[in-house]
Amino acid sequence: MSLVQFQLTALDCPDPLALAGFYSRLTGLEVEPLGDFKPEDVVWIELLNGEKPTLAFQKIDNFVAPTWPGGSVPQQLHLDFLVDDLDIAEEHALAQGATKHEFQPQPSFRVFLDPVGHPFCLVRRS
Repeated sequence: MSLVQFQLTALDCPDPLALAGFYSRLTGLEVEPLGDFKPEDVVWIELLNGEKPTLAFQKIDNFVAPTWPGGSVPQQLHLDFLVDDLDIAEEHALAQGATKHEFQPQPSFRVFLDPVGHPFCLVRRS
């Protein structure tokens, strides 16, 4: 095993439960159980693949959405998801609350924004 092992990617957001719910519906991954936490007290929550965390969502009180591809707030990161059919995956993403970005740089993938403005791509599996 390597000295440093990747664990997960965390996204800043104003409401961790809401954004975790969006990505759970998009990917089919489970939101970790709340345990004793009340929903209004959640400041960090993870999506799980089995028992392994994959994505985390962290509450930021003064969250400012990215302005990709330009503007004063860079994207900072984006997520790519592999799909077999871009049209079907686009329909699914939009139904979950994503917005298709006006800037679409290549036909082999499509750029969307999650409900709080983080860019992500649906990439046609080759």
